[in-house]
Amino acid sequence: MQDIIKKAKILIEALPYIQALNGKTVVIKYGGNAMISEELKNSVMEDITLLKYIGVNPVVVHGGGPEISRTLKQLNIESEFVNGLRKTDRATMEVAQMVLVGKTNKEIVSLINQKGGKAVGICGIDDDMIECKKLTLDGENHDIDLGFVGEIVNINPHMLEVLSHNGYIPVVAPIGVDKNGHSFNINADTVAGELAGALKAEKLILLTDVEGVKSSKDQKIINALTMDEVHNLIQDNTVNGGMIPKVLGCVRALENGVTRTHIIDGRIPHCILLEIFTNKGIGTMIMKEKVLYYDKEQL
Repeated sequence: MQDIIKKAKILIEALPYIQALNGKTVVIKYGGNAMISEELKNSVMEDITLLKYIGVNPVVVHGGGPEISRTLKQLNIESEFVNGLRKTDRATMEVAQMVLVGKTNKEIVSLINQKGGKAVGICGIDDDMIECKKLTLDGENHDIDLGFVGEIVNINPHMLEVLSHNGYIPVVAPIGVDKNGHSFNINADTVAGELAGALKAEKLILLTDVEGVKSSKDQKIINALTMDEVHNLIQDNTVNGGMIPKVLGCVRALENGVTRTHIIDGRIPHCILLEIFTNKGIGTMIMKEKVLYYDKEQL
């Protein structure tokens, strides 16, 4: 009986969050080890399907770098990275589009459908959803030439809104298109952040292979941060390396109208539910200001 009562308390703890998120959009960037482990794949798809059934509108953006690298290796095409971005010539672009749109995207769609959801796989070429241009500057405004790597110039969210409002779960591959119809590979974190902003999403959730942002003093996860605190942590080198583009992507999404952003460990089963339906969460939440959903929330 005590176990049953404990389960009821967990559901009641989730109630204020279910109420706050009802009818709202949540953009989820799916990648890392959560895409490799079969157990974690199923866990994430169950979380996403549950969100839809309780009145939340999830939009999934996925990566697929390891699978692209494997396919390139099989075809004897070398992979080269500059500042974490894949140098993409025409042959590599064809492989990236084939893997992301034709394989990875459809695998995710199939998994969600198996869980009882109604998923539809698309990419930025559909309806000119992700308009881009060739990326010519790196993060420090230095000239860079990575081939067919794109920089987003406009998001047309109409198709995502139509799908979401009609019971479907959009699954987006991070391929964009320029004004001449050329396809470009785009960083999936960047796509997720830009889509979240265009959709005025309530939440942006980045699944990663780390636990979240950690304090430099005791290495404990920082549960909640404001945008100003993020900039301070970058300046004092608490946030560094690959975490910098993730937190800055969250900041940009907040500046574009997203209410809350989350960096969570995708290696934890049911990480999405644990982060957004519990008082404390499991990762790092970044907001403009620390505003509570309800008075018992722990930020």
